[in-house]
Formats: sequence, C-alpha cells, structure tokens
Amino acid sequence: MKRTALCPVVPALLVLLLAISLLFTAAPAIAGTAAEIDKEVALALEKLYARSPAAKELSKVAKGVLVFPDVIKAGLIVGGQYGEGALIVGGKTAGYYNTVSASYGLQAGAQSFGYAMFFMTEKAIGYLDKSGGWEVGVGPTVVVVDEGIAKNLSSTTAKEDIYGFIFGQKGLMAGIGLQGSKITKITPGK
Repeated sequence: MKRTALCPVVPALLVLLLAISLLFTAAPAIAGTAAEIDKEVALALEKLYARSPAAKELSKVAKGVLVFPDVIKAGLIVGGQYGEGALIVGGKTAGYYNTVSASYGLQAGAQSFGYAMFFMTEKAIGYLDKSGGWEVGVGPTVVVVDEGIAKNLSSTTAKEDIYGFIFGQKGLMAGIGLQGSKITKITPGK
C-alpha cells in the first residue's frame, strides 16, 4: 500500500486558522481596561501629531477622533485583525470601541499598526453612535490620508465626513486598509 505525505502547507494553515479563531473568540477576555485604553490612545495621538501636522491641524476642528492605537493583523490565505480604542470628543473619552475584520485571499504574514479617524461632522459621529456596529465603507465617507493628501489637507480644505490616518506599522504583511473593518462599541473592564 502506497502512502502519500500531506502537503507541508496544510499543517501550517491549520495552526494559523486555530490561532486566528482563538484571537477572535478570546477577544473579550483580552480586553484592556478603560484606563489602559485611555493611556494607549493618548500616547498614540501624541505620536501621530508629532509626525503629521495635517492630523494635528484636523484635531482642532474635528467633532471627535476615534483612535485604535494597536491593531493586530495576521493571515495565511485566511486572515483577520483586531484592536481596541476610544472615541475622544472635546478632549474626553466618549466611548470605547473595537475594530474587527476578516479576509480571504492571497496573504501571508503578521503586523501591527494603529489608526485614527477624524470625524468632521456631527452627522458622522451620530452614525457611529446609532449604527451599533459600523462597517467602514458603508455610511459616512472615509478618506484615508497618505503623504500626498496630507500635504494639501488643512482645516479649511477638509470637506469629507471622516479622515483616517494609519500609523506605527510593524511587521511583515502587504497592504493595510480600513475598508470592511467593523467598529463596535464595547464596555472595557475597570
């Protein structure tokens, strides 16, 4: 009787799928406390403003800023990402949120990054509040700011509902996008 060996990719894929499923099912157990999230958000904003004059300028007129200081993304054909953050309105935390997404396709690797979304209208913040689980790309217009846009962006030229800044990328994985991320309100531990 002839035996055939399993393709070496199959065990690796199974391990990765298990790790990703544990990441998402364990998410409430690894949730940060409100104080931890607030501290990470403040530090992330400080670093973003030091690196991006456009972000600092927008913060002066934004109705609120939703910050996810550390989003973890991993994948091998099947991928996912998870992070926690806070909505800052008037310099104070107005709520806590998580961001989750899953993907399928040609991908391999892991990385971490942060992002901040500057809500320029009350209507956009209202949509976040009422939606109960907002999928980026559905609802208010979101413009991801890259270096080219940032050079010409100011508080007087900002006309869209939301501007997103991605920062602090670490790791090896091609491509970051906010499209399809689901943002949901959470209640962190004390």
